[in-house]
Amino acid sequence: MSQSSFQPTPLTAEERARAEVSLVPYVTEALTAQGRWRASDGRPELTELYQQVARRVGERLRRPVISYSDGRETVITFGVEADAELDRSAPRRPAVT
Repeated sequence: MSQSSFQPTPLTAEERARAEVSLVPYVTEALTAQGRWRASDGRPELTELYQQVARRVGERLRRPVISYSDGRETVITFGVEADAELDRSAPRRPAVT
């Protein structure tokens, strides 16, 4: 059987704005609890939406947050700079020689 010819309707500006506002608290909670958030996308407009959500989450948490996509799914997680900052603040154990 052939592939489906289903083509989703692009989001309107209002739908995009509502989605962004709705996703920010959800993604913030997921990052705080699990360290990352993942969603299927496959559409460039969703990838852009998730990038904007990542920016807003980073502003809310005051930590670097990044998003990356492979064209099928997007992952939002803490940036490398945040991990390095956490490493510097962690207590150090003396080296065993």
